[in-house]
Amino acid sequence: MSTDVHAAGRTGPRGQAGSGAAVGGQAHGGPAASGAVAGGPADGGAAVGGAAGARPEGAASAPRPGSGTAAPRRRPLRERMRRERAMYAFIVPGLLFFLVFAYLPMLGNVVAFQDFSPFRGIAGSAWVGLDNFTALATDPEVRRAFVNTIVIATLQLIFAFPAPILLALLLNSLLSETVRRFVQTIVYLPHFLSWVIVIAIWTQVVGGDSLATSLLSLVGVEGFNAMGEAETFKILVVLQSMWKDVGWGTIIFFAAIAGIPRELYEAAAVDGAGGWRRTWSITLPGITPVITLLLILNLGGFLTVGFEQMLLQQPAVGADAAQVLDTFVYFRGVAGGQWGIAAAAGIVKGIVATVMVLAANRIAKKLGSQGVF
Repeated sequence: MSTDVHAAGRTGPRGQAGSGAAVGGQAHGGPAASGAVAGGPADGGAAVGGAAGARPEGAASAPRPGSGTAAPRRRPLRERMRRERAMYAFIVPGLLFFLVFAYLPMLGNVVAFQDFSPFRGIAGSAWVGLDNFTALATDPEVRRAFVNTIVIATLQLIFAFPAPILLALLLNSLLSETVRRFVQTIVYLPHFLSWVIVIAIWTQVVGGDSLATSLLSLVGVEGFNAMGEAETFKILVVLQSMWKDVGWGTIIFFAAIAGIPRELYEAAAVDGAGGWRRTWSITLPGITPVITLLLILNLGGFLTVGFEQMLLQQPAVGADAAQVLDTFVYFRGVAGGQWGIAAAAGIVKGIVATVMVLAANRIAKKLGSQGVF
């Protein structure tokens, strides 16, 4: 049989000779056959020899010099702006707004280091160095305004900030879409009311001559006037802020909840997780980045507790309870003409807000959150 196979290898076409040699090698199993397989003079042996020298399947090929694809060259900024000039044109109005109403007015902070007078102007007003800041540190009215601001801001951060989150989670748990939209509409409306109207409504509800006063008088409670109580004024301010803005604040959290994949809730339900467990393990972690972002941004306005809200209610409760930094700047600067001290108070307020934002952002990053920048 071996002879026949060798004969077939010799008498076959040139292209089949190698195959015969290969088979012959397999039949004898000798070294000569192995050498034929590794690369004999026949065509088939050469092919098999080339295959033997080929790289294994899945092995990476060595890069050939000059054969790699070069990274695309990044176009210069000027060229990109020229190509996309129509899109950049939409940014111009926003940039002009912030430039004119936010950044250029910051140059006026120079009056904090002057005995500024509107009649003499910046160029004609005398420089006093840090005297205005020294006056702030020794002014008891500033100390009282700062304490009131810190207390009210802390209460708002503890109670008013989580309120939209809780409301969004509550409404998200409602199965009826009709009920959900109805509640959303109701809680959104107060945001579009001015503080003048809001204070008027609260005066009619819990003021000295209000519906609550009339109802309490029926049960023997006389003289109820929540709008005139200095002891409870700070709590009243927080409640007013929550009533006005809690619905508007839920919009962002509803958007964050809508971005959570529904498959996670379905998988949790299949595993037997209840509504509370799904909220705690899926919804809250899903909206945590948004909560962190808004918390850091709110800390930037920590010392801004509502100028109009305080100004409108200060006559009823007195300056000891309703004087905050914003109203202090108004009464001392605009009404009193001490522009330097008022500007110094604004600078101190801005510095404190900046430090709080930077600290909160750093803490958020250390805790594993993304932060703002």
